[in-house]
Amino acid sequence: MDECPPFLPRDLDAHPPALAPGYRSSILRSPQQALVPLNCQLAAPRFRREDLGALDHDLILNSAQAGPAIGERLLVHGHVRDELGRPVPNALIEVWQANAGGHYRHPRDQYKAPLDPNFSGCGRLMTDAQGYYFFRTIRPGAYPWPNHRAEWRPAHIHFALNGEGWAQRLVTQMYFEGDPLIARCPIVHSIADEEQIRGLIAHADFGADEAMDSRAYRWDITLRGRRATLFEAPGAHA
Repeated sequence: MDECPPFLPRDLDAHPPALAPGYRSSILRSPQQALVPLNCQLAAPRFRREDLGALDHDLILNSAQAGPAIGERLLVHGHVRDELGRPVPNALIEVWQANAGGHYRHPRDQYKAPLDPNFSGCGRLMTDAQGYYFFRTIRPGAYPWPNHRAEWRPAHIHFALNGEGWAQRLVTQMYFEGDPLIARCPIVHSIADEEQIRGLIAHADFGADEAMDSRAYRWDITLRGRRATLFEAPGAHA
């Protein structure tokens, strides 16, 4: 791993609390002791495009056995930038999701919706030199979850990003505009800032739709910013 300039301090006020009782899983998952700041003097692992398969970015086809995945075909795209607006090139993005019926290919998923034998629900890709990314998938379905009685999670896609340093590691979820379940979701309710909530919602990008093929959604992602050089004082901002 290579040295990299330290990252800007994390703005804890811009993030939801780790403990949000309305989201029951956070009661057990949230840390019980003070967090250790991570500004990262070391770069994250470097990933190579040649390590990715030709269909890793195409969830419609990358697990197909007897035909493409069933569901509404989507193209999801956008840019990954840091908080200073600079592109983050060569970032590895891993995505996973439920199928069109809202069922994950996971042994602990007991939802009654059927599995799609041609859809595994996972893929990976990398940003280009301008931080741009895109992948193909199907729209995931909503599904019930045992947070409280008869609750349903809005349709979403999970993202895990590896940027230029460990401090840029991000695991998050992308929602779809117009979904009425977003406003009812306890996970979303843990976020106090409406602007931050809007940042989790992808918008239809009609100009990027592919005729007779796929609808397009755009979602831009922001990672932590990095100082310009290794020689700045610890309190300086880029």
